[in-house]
Amino acid sequence: MRKLLSISLVLIIGFAGKVRADEGMWLLPLINKLNIATMQEMGLKISADDIYSLNQSSLKDAVVIFGGGCTGELISDKGLLLTNHHCGYGQIQELSTVENNYLDNGFWAATFDDELPAPGLTVTFLKRMDDVTEDILSAVNADMTEQQRQAAIREKSAELVKVANEGNNYRILVRDFFAGNQFFLVVYEVFSDVRMVGVPPSSIGKFGYDTDNWMWPRHTGDFALFRVYADADGNPADYSPNNVPYQPKHHLPVSLKGYQKEDFAMTIGFPGSTQRYLPSWGIQERMGIFNQTLITVRGVKQDIWAEDMAASDMVRLQYATKFSRSSNYWKNSIGMNRGLEALDVLSQKRALEAQFTSWVNEDANRMAKYGNVLTSVENAYTSRADHYKANNYMRETLIRGAEILFFAANARELENALKENNQEKVDAAINRLKQAGETYFKDYSAPTDRRVLEAMLHLYAKDIDKTFHPDFYQTINKKFKGSYARFSDHVFSKSLFTSQENFNAFLNNPRLKTLLNDPAYQAGISTMEMYRQLLNMNQDAETRIAEASRLFIAGLQKMQPEKVFYPDANFTMRLSYGTVGDYSPRDAVIYKHYTTLEGVMEKEDPDNFEFVVPEKLKQLFRDKDYGQYADADGRMYVNFTTNNDITGGNSGSPVINANGELFGLAFDGNWEAMSGDIAFEAELQKCINVDIRYVLFIIDKFAGATHLIDEMTLVK
Repeated sequence: MRKLLSISLVLIIGFAGKVRADEGMWLLPLINKLNIATMQEMGLKISADDIYSLNQSSLKDAVVIFGGGCTGELISDKGLLLTNHHCGYGQIQELSTVENNYLDNGFWAATFDDELPAPGLTVTFLKRMDDVTEDILSAVNADMTEQQRQAAIREKSAELVKVANEGNNYRILVRDFFAGNQFFLVVYEVFSDVRMVGVPPSSIGKFGYDTDNWMWPRHTGDFALFRVYADADGNPADYSPNNVPYQPKHHLPVSLKGYQKEDFAMTIGFPGSTQRYLPSWGIQERMGIFNQTLITVRGVKQDIWAEDMAASDMVRLQYATKFSRSSNYWKNSIGMNRGLEALDVLSQKRALEAQFTSWVNEDANRMAKYGNVLTSVENAYTSRADHYKANNYMRETLIRGAEILFFAANARELENALKENNQEKVDAAINRLKQAGETYFKDYSAPTDRRVLEAMLHLYAKDIDKTFHPDFYQTINKKFKGSYARFSDHVFSKSLFTSQENFNAFLNNPRLKTLLNDPAYQAGISTMEMYRQLLNMNQDAETRIAEASRLFIAGLQKMQPEKVFYPDANFTMRLSYGTVGDYSPRDAVIYKHYTTLEGVMEKEDPDNFEFVVPEKLKQLFRDKDYGQYADADGRMYVNFTTNNDITGGNSGSPVINANGELFGLAFDGNWEAMSGDIAFEAELQKCINVDIRYVLFIIDKFAGATHLIDEMTLVK
């Protein structure tokens, strides 16, 4: 078993000097072995223990998971938390009303008592990561099938989690790395009392909106402030007016010193997902099915949403978060496909696979272990193409596209309880549905969703074979002569799921017959039944892909013993390091590594909501009233670029200088390197950051919230 462990560690260790310093999302417990020497050669002044330690406070204690998909950092000893405006967008929108529109107007709490509770929002601290590879692999053997292997790993993982959970209330997981060649036990502490403290108006926090998204140059103040609260003993607790601001083990000092080209920069955060070891067939599938589905379907849906949002302030507020989330990866998918084509990544992968095949064929033992790996993965991807496309289309059209069908299908639990005539289960189902309805209808426009439903029904029928159509399509064809408009009219005129009034009236007096005859419920259940069938069809292919990926990566490390292998992102804490710098996206064009407030004014367009500039910000610019936050050249810097390796989930990550001080806030990547989740582009890939001085300038000079500045540890 020691041998198995050493094989998995070679995947990471290799020869650290052979990889570019700006490529890689590194596990913090291993940086002392792998990275610290290189980082210090690049200018880092602090030690590995200052970054990650179990025995003393370290940088990792100041960096958190914000919500379920972003990063944040503590910047005061009173639990003040900094993240991106777009990460807090959902909470800002949920707390907004037409009368108090914090998206449009911003929000700044003058005192602790003025801070707004954000129900459902959590902040998660990493306590430690333990390498449990040897323990996990002790439960498997070479004679197991892949299903048996995965079952044994799940069982062993559950044992380790149970032991680690004794005597505490931590959230503990076992996560796999390198497609199941290495495992870490990850221990988290989750705080659920989180309150909104300060957010700029969207004209600053989201300046440029979707036009500038994934683009450089940027001029966006993409930040928001929240606060973590705890009980009197500093432990996680549900919201209570008696809770107190949390005192973290470490908070980041904030640098006012600025930066120069080639200055050291590192990010610490929770990157969500990369697929750097994806084979050529997987890349074809990602581009041609997964990405293309998002591009096609979300493009249609977003056009409908945009029309209704432009026509109604209420709809604009209701759909602001939905549109932002949808368009983010719609545009990402477009850019990724273009980037992968421009870099000819498929040819590079095929060349690597050909090299792997030749290497395997040179040795009988290799043939026995790896000989079928690429054939297996090719067959798995090609055999599932039709139902995988249907699966993706159904998710984007009928589940995430038109909202009513998935919401209606949530009443299946109530149907079963009514059939059982079990009043206790009926009451429980009603309570859950009422709670879900409160959230759902607050941000729901039935006329908008009716238009979306018609469009989504048409798209699914046009692009997906009838074999994979839910049963309710037969009703559309027979009863409504194939008219998606007539069927959509029928659903929205007859269904109890179109308004909160009708929905609650039904829940107050639920009847099984009423539910079973509801057209939205019928279509929703039909959709989910077909979706489950599609998922089941995909299970065999997923198992074969998982096994082949594990063996392929293990084989690659043997074939390339001098290459450094780092694990794909999987929403565990990672560190990346690089430098501040510019880049040249095409011939004769060089982008500077920074932007200034002057660029905000140059982009201003009062007739386009994406580029409106608040009058107070314009006055501060005219007066050059930047206070202590101006650069040495007298200008107000806004955004800057580094070559750190980041992806989704890194939004809100601190950008930390050589002294361990916060000098920026990561919020985006650049259009020219959208291939980055699959292939890192060394010359073009950039991390786009908010200059921390611009954040402080907006807090202090624009918002007048100087009391928040006073909480921070400023370094001049």
